[in-house]
Amino acid sequence: MNKLIIICCALVITSCKKQLPVIAPNVITEKIPHDSDDPAIWINKKDPSKSIVFGTDKDEVNGGVYAFDLNGKIIKEKSITNISYPNNVDIEYDFKLNDSTSIDILVFTEREKHQIRLFSVPDMKALDNGGFKVFEDETNEQMKRPMGIALYNDPESGVISAIISRKKGPKEGYLYQYEFISDSTGIRAKFLRKFGKFSGTKEIEAIAIDDKLGYVYYSDEAVGIRKYHANPKAGNDEIAIFGGNHFKDDIEGIAIATYENDKGYLIVSNQQNHSFNFFKRSDNTFIKSLNLGTLETDGCEVVTVNLNGKFKMGLFVAMNDEQNFKFYSLEALKME
Repeated sequence: MNKLIIICCALVITSCKKQLPVIAPNVITEKIPHDSDDPAIWINKKDPSKSIVFGTDKDEVNGGVYAFDLNGKIIKEKSITNISYPNNVDIEYDFKLNDSTSIDILVFTEREKHQIRLFSVPDMKALDNGGFKVFEDETNEQMKRPMGIALYNDPESGVISAIISRKKGPKEGYLYQYEFISDSTGIRAKFLRKFGKFSGTKEIEAIAIDDKLGYVYYSDEAVGIRKYHANPKAGNDEIAIFGGNHFKDDIEGIAIATYENDKGYLIVSNQQNHSFNFFKRSDNTFIKSLNLGTLETDGCEVVTVNLNGKFKMGLFVAMNDEQNFKFYSLEALKME
């Protein structure tokens, strides 16, 4: 009997240790109509307080990419609707339309049309003539359905390209990369390469790119976070796979918090544990876990600049499985 009591007490203590304290969000957005999935943050460099958070709403008929102000209110005139299953979204700055003009851009995957979409920000004008088809060389229709997307701005050339994952794919060459080219005929997406290993279990959705250090990270959901060079010229060999032992089940969204001197963090959703794992940007070693009170988080995003009085050190945004997104100040996350 005494042994049984000791064992039960030990189990209770172990269980308590696993319960992380909940960090409450500063803002919870208005609800979107269907199924929230992935956020992106556009920094308004002229007035950071007017920056916009975009979030995808997955629906095959009337999906959308909704725009939110920093108070979590939907900005209807900046939102894009009537999209066929928009999955993931990303932002990049200073895309060169020509020698004298550059713009900020937003991209997202439109899964059921087997394409990606490209818009200017903040005026939200379509730049893609209806969309750019992806995975066109695949004969299996299921392998043409794009999911994750991340943009890479090459710091040396200024070339912007998109790296895309899909709902299903092979064990080699799961990801495709496309360069955006603007000339007198308009904008087109040029195929650059296919790369990236896959365990063959579950799927690959989340992708994040560290422009300055030149790395792309993606979640092979069942096994770990895979790391490659973002620049095709650096080769297609895998650099590392890490972190899998720190996750309960699905490894999901990835956000990269960047600071000076190459400091910073990878923040990765531990989906079924309803928490986030932090890894060092420099060497990808595990640091800590935080419970932000989100439910089944897919996508997340972070910026490390002062946006307003509420987000002085920056903003972390996490998808929440209640048709909304949650905003956190980086002070609350005990970032730098």
